[in-house]
Amino acid sequence: MVFKRRDPLGWGAWLREQIYPKGGFKRAIRYVVYRMRRLPDQPHRVARGVFAGSLIGFLPLPGMQFLAAWGAARLIRGNVLAALLATFNTNPVTTPFFAVLALSLGHWIMGIEAPLNGEYIARAFSHAGGDLWFNLTAIFSDHRDARWGGLLQFWREVYVPYFVGALGPAILISAASYYVTIPLVAAYQHARAAKAKERGEKRRSLRETVAIAAAKLKRKGDRDASGEGDDGPGTP
Repeated sequence: MVFKRRDPLGWGAWLREQIYPKGGFKRAIRYVVYRMRRLPDQPHRVARGVFAGSLIGFLPLPGMQFLAAWGAARLIRGNVLAALLATFNTNPVTTPFFAVLALSLGHWIMGIEAPLNGEYIARAFSHAGGDLWFNLTAIFSDHRDARWGGLLQFWREVYVPYFVGALGPAILISAASYYVTIPLVAAYQHARAAKAKERGEKRRSLRETVAIAAAKLKRKGDRDASGEGDDGPGTP
């Protein structure tokens, strides 16, 4: 399998890999591009997968991106593996920049007036997390009612604006990725096929050369064998 490791990572190592890959982001990006180019499928199907995965990757679907990308790729008949790989368009490096863009655009579209700064967003996450933890522990208590204020505020002022603001840029960027992917994959597959054909011709030429040399040696051996009983002229 593409994502299966020979030596499985522990939870601590896995979390570190999510924040900063062991070989660095450059190596991780090169790996994704390498796998994308070598996908054994038609270019337009790979491009559909890239579109689906890129679109899902930009949307705020924590913990569900792979599943959503798989479903979207199947829905539009794209390459599923390309969709899964394309979700890596959002990572710890790109996400903060896109999040600012999406939240700003979402607040503008929805007419929400709120200070878009680190303190405001951190406070919204903190209140939502506090309410979520309180509600989970309230299940096991008979004397506490659930709290929803922080969660509702987070939903109205962060999550929904993020989703609304991310949708437009995500569609545009994913559509551009679709049209760029088709010629790139087609050119790579054509070059790879030409290289494979060249290697095949070299192997065939080498086999023919070896066969010709073997045939010459065999004929020479046959002539030498046929003259073994003849001692030549002048023999008494």
